[in-house]
Parts: sequence; structure tokens; C-alpha cells
Amino acid sequence: MKGTVLGDAGLHMAAADNVVTAIEDLDAGTEIPYDGTAVELDKAVPFGHKVALVPLEPGDVIIKYGETIGEAVEPISPGEWVHTHNCESRRGRGDRDVSDGEVA
Repeated sequence: MKGTVLGDAGLHMAAADNVVTAIEDLDAGTEIPYDGTAVELDKAVPFGHKVALVPLEPGDVIIKYGETIGEAVEPISPGEWVHTHNCESRRGRGDRDVSDGEVA
């Protein structure tokens, strides 16, 4: 398997990633070890969805697979579910500025 499984709960695909992918349905309170501490889920997160490992502010990029896949549209706390309610995609967006190296 590519990546590292953290605490039998999340798949961390690349060292630069600021999210992990739930490898099963995770209950609120599940702890994911990260960077010498534990990130605790504030709510249940479905299998295959992302969980923030670090605090993110609006405009901060979401990194998965070592690539920018989106940006936060509201504050996101470590352990929070990262999905369409708090981030938006930056992939394949012809309406986005490509000055930061993105391919539109």
C-alpha cells in the first residue's frame, strides 16, 4: 500500500499532506496519531473521506497525494471532516488563477 496508515484509521498518502483519508467509517472521538500527538475527530467521518491534521483557515490549500486538491472556505480544525461544506476544489477549474502553478 502506498502511504502510511495512521492509527488504523487514516491513510496519509504523502509527507506534505495536511489531511488523511478515513480507511473505514470513523466514529466521533477516534484519535489519529500525527506529529507526536493525537488528532481527535469531532464528528463521525465516512470511509474514504478526508480528515484535517492541522488547523486550516479560509484560503489555505488542502493537500492530498502531495498535491493541492482544494482550499478551505471556512476555518477547519484538526480532526474535522474536510468535505464540500468547508472546502472547494481547485482541480480542473478554468475560472481559477494559475499563477501558483496550478493547471487549469
